[in-house]
Amino acid sequence: MNLKKYIINGIEYNVSVNSVTDDKAEVTVNGVTYQVNIENSREAVPVHESDTESFEHQSVCEGVSQVAPSMAGPGKSVRSPLPGVVVGIKVKVGDSVKVGQTVAVLEAMKMENEIQSEYDGVVTSINVSEGDSILEGAPMVVIG
Repeated sequence: MNLKKYIINGIEYNVSVNSVTDDKAEVTVNGVTYQVNIENSREAVPVHESDTESFEHQSVCEGVSQVAPSMAGPGKSVRSPLPGVVVGIKVKVGDSVKVGQTVAVLEAMKMENEIQSEYDGVVTSINVSEGDSILEGAPMVVIG
């Protein structure tokens, strides 16, 4: 397990790639383990110790890009303040929300955290589902 630091959209992540098989990888990001599907994976090739750093970087970046904040869509995003697992969605698309209203519940470090809207408006999209593992800064709900 080789720990690397990555900065994605100004947020620092401590990442280690635990294993890679075919089109799946197990990575630990800031202490939370994720199962990552690698899209457009190449045929399996032997990895030599000297190749590990570049291979890890490519695999981690492919997996992280799937939940990068750029997926938020139009409107203002309510972003995850920490990495964790989504255990509840408290709004639906079309719901009116107020500042301070709980829009989702995130489990991190065995604690449930209510994620509250920072905006008044109408929910235009929900970018996560219950059971999703997400990174800090990932857009959860978009308010228009």
